[in-house]
Amino acid sequence: MFSYCTDPSTLEGFKWLSCYLTTGKHMSLYSSVFVVLALLAITAPTALLFGFTAATAARSRVAPVRWVSWGYTNIVRGVPDIAFFLFFVIALDQGFEWLRHKVKCSDWDQPIRQGVDFVVCDIAKLPLSNAPQWVHETYGFFLAVLTFAIVFGAFASNVIFGAMRAVPRAQMETAEAYGMTRRQAFWRVMVPQMWVFALPGLSNLWMVLIKSTPLLFLLGVEDIVYWARDLGGTKSARFTDYPHGDWRIWYFLALLVFYLAFTRVSEITLDRLMKRLTKGQATAGGEAQRKAAA
Repeated sequence: MFSYCTDPSTLEGFKWLSCYLTTGKHMSLYSSVFVVLALLAITAPTALLFGFTAATAARSRVAPVRWVSWGYTNIVRGVPDIAFFLFFVIALDQGFEWLRHKVKCSDWDQPIRQGVDFVVCDIAKLPLSNAPQWVHETYGFFLAVLTFAIVFGAFASNVIFGAMRAVPRAQMETAEAYGMTRRQAFWRVMVPQMWVFALPGLSNLWMVLIKSTPLLFLLGVEDIVYWARDLGGTKSARFTDYPHGDWRIWYFLALLVFYLAFTRVSEITLDRLMKRLTKGQATAGGEAQRKAAA
């Protein structure tokens, strides 16, 4: 990046460090920070949508709908995250390819399952082998977002369902007494109020989601943990212009600072959001605000 980085062997001190930290691989490390932030920005609302849908389904009067919601939340919550990430992504990817295979290669006369191999026609593969690299990376990122959303959506469902039950039944009865239908009372009375009760649990889920982003490595996405381990490992002059010893401790220390700073910013933001939601509410948080203002 800098003009004096032409011959790294002649550099030392700050110049050597500045050239070392601006190599192509380090740029990939810096860009992977935005990959993690993009994952969180997309996954959080998607998981919230999964959780809200499942929690609403759990309150349905139709028994099969409740059973589906119960099965989703309990099965996903009961499977260790790492096992789910290792198995589900493969199954999801093969499921997409199987559907494309059935549509695009209906004349295929060979079994798809051939021992331990999963074989589909070339045009059914996702992504196509001749697709650009960015397509492969985008597809892997999509699978990561969907997997994270399904996992954390199951936990969010349990939190939101409990928050819905925490809304006083008397308020729902009052709304119905004023002539609201069950659907109107749900959207106009329960949903606006239940977020106050759901936010503490959802805040914890957000923190867990932040700490779970290193699992991107298991999904084939080159995240900050992948690059930190790769760049921090011992490098010899035979393989790189910037040889160094085992510096992984420094790279992982930088990751520690990044995650701690990010979680601290999240705590401050969520605390302000909680104060805003509880203002004027008949909750412990609202009561504390009233006493503080008195």
